[in-house]
Amino acid sequence: MESRKKTARMAGLLYLLASLPGIFSLLYVPSHFIVSGNAGATAGKIASQEVVFRIGILCEVAGFTGFILVVGQLYRLLSEVNKAQASMMFLLMLVSIPISLVNVLNEIAALMLIRGGDYLSVFNQPQREALAMLFLKLHGQGFVVAQIFWGLWLIPFGILVYKSGFLPRVLGVLLVIACFGYLADSLLAFRLLSEGVAGILGQLTLAELPIILWLLIMGAKEKALAATA
Repeated sequence: MESRKKTARMAGLLYLLASLPGIFSLLYVPSHFIVSGNAGATAGKIASQEVVFRIGILCEVAGFTGFILVVGQLYRLLSEVNKAQASMMFLLMLVSIPISLVNVLNEIAALMLIRGGDYLSVFNQPQREALAMLFLKLHGQGFVVAQIFWGLWLIPFGILVYKSGFLPRVLGVLLVIACFGYLADSLLAFRLLSEGVAGILGQLTLAELPIILWLLIMGAKEKALAATA
């Protein structure tokens, strides 16, 4: 039987590997390519660096697909604490993955419009650029929906860590705190929070990082839950 420490470290490794592509695809690519309010400049940057844009799409797909393995490994680690809560954690993350993957189609559509083609000849270039910007905006809004679940899955995850007895309780508290960072970004998009408040609360997502490092480096205690209790 695989040891708990080994299971935890594998979860941490998968967590890290699945998160790294997102740094490029979700942070670098939008900030590098999208010129606010200028569809022509945005299209020009994508056309001139199409390979980089395509790598961003690939990283996005790889990262979201990788989280299927992450949540599966976490379920193996934490289901002994409370199977119902572990199932809820699993389902909430699993719901976000198809939303995120389908959302990638908006980027692909934008790229197709920018590249053009005979079947797009009914649109002139400014129209195609405007439509491409629309799809890029829709891509951003798709993440607003996905972020709701990126936040919600951290609640049962945090509770399980807190109750586990083989992981530090503070990590569970930090996970629940991180949840509100993701939800704040979504509430901002729905105009339910001001930019200032959402900007401050959005920093709470960083509270998710310690669990990744702890699982990867320290793993989990091997002692039984009953002994801890």
